[in-house]
Amino acid sequence: MFKANITITLRPSILDPQGKAMQHALHDLGHASVAQVRAGKHIEMLIEAASAAEAEHVATKACEQLLANAVMEDFAVEIEELESAPVA
Repeated sequence: MFKANITITLRPSILDPQGKAMQHALHDLGHASVAQVRAGKHIEMLIEAASAAEAEHVATKACEQLLANAVMEDFAVEIEELESAPVA
């Protein structure tokens, strides 16, 4: 069993209004040193696969087909092998 940690972010060329709003709010709270905020999504996926490479392939295909918008978003996949299956 493998756990895929997927991070999806807007491409640098895409305006991030949510991140900009967070940056302004942080400045209002006294965090003037924050120069930029970009918001994204974090997805955890449990995958039954024979190898880490196979699990990474499954997670990558899921991102390409559904989870990430190929026009506006980039994604990164990290695979972690689990000792035992987590209890649901």
